[in-house]
Amino acid sequence: MTMTIRDVKMSANSQSFNPEQFKAQQRQIWGNAAKGWETWWQTIERGAQKVSDRLVGMAEIKPGNRVLDIATGIGEPAVTAAKRVRPNGKVVATDISSQMIVIAKSRAKSLGLDTIIEFREGDAEQLDLPKSSFDAILSRWGLMFLPNLPAALAEIRKLLVPGGRLSAAVWSTPSKVPFLDLAFSTVRKQINAPPPPPGTLGPFSLADPETLKRKFTEAGFKGVQIESFPVTFSFDSAETYTQFQQAVTAPIQAMLTNQTEEKRKQAWDAATDAVGKFADSHGRVSIDNEVTCVVGKS
Repeated sequence: MTMTIRDVKMSANSQSFNPEQFKAQQRQIWGNAAKGWETWWQTIERGAQKVSDRLVGMAEIKPGNRVLDIATGIGEPAVTAAKRVRPNGKVVATDISSQMIVIAKSRAKSLGLDTIIEFREGDAEQLDLPKSSFDAILSRWGLMFLPNLPAALAEIRKLLVPGGRLSAAVWSTPSKVPFLDLAFSTVRKQINAPPPPPGTLGPFSLADPETLKRKFTEAGFKGVQIESFPVTFSFDSAETYTQFQQAVTAPIQAMLTNQTEEKRKQAWDAATDAVGKFADSHGRVSIDNEVTCVVGKS
């Protein structure tokens, strides 16, 4: 049975919230979006490479290190880390979607990194890995989707060697991430869907820096530091932006699953119109956004 976001009450504070059902939904919708990520990965990484580079830098990754990448998607920041740890280091990269892992493996092989990166399908909250085995752990835009983040962070910390670092990236508040929020809010308005309630798991669920810092500290991380910086995503046109969102943004795909073809077209046409305000005189679209990065030591 096909599930949509509206089928699962995603507020972490809701007594009816079922984390296993939510994870099954995530596995399905990201699997459905994997082909789109494979098609558009160069567009994604032109903007996102800056984030991978910063995560690797904050984690102080060096040649010979052992690194874990959680929620790697199509292979980032695992690929960036692998380039830093070679020739004798090792990267283990996990993701809940088997389809994403297939693409990530192909990318790593094409870059000659397949002997350095080991990919595993797995639940980020149930990592079957030996304790104290990684010098650094990374996660780019993955922690926001974990139903029990406090417990997950505590377990992740145990995987680090003493003094090892966890560095992660999350999105800032919706108003500072128009790259995503414009499509989300426009589609939601077109289908008369209410905004997600507070506590909803999703791209913006860790947008508050103080909450993020507190969760790391409560999990036992020391010297927790937070920083925010801009990232820009660019597209040839407003239509290209919409094609990109149609292909890769799994939560929006899920929102539209039960809509008619006419309603879906209406929603996406509205998104194309809305993103036009970011276009230059040649029609090229550039969207500035804010990313928050956090790092803590075991």
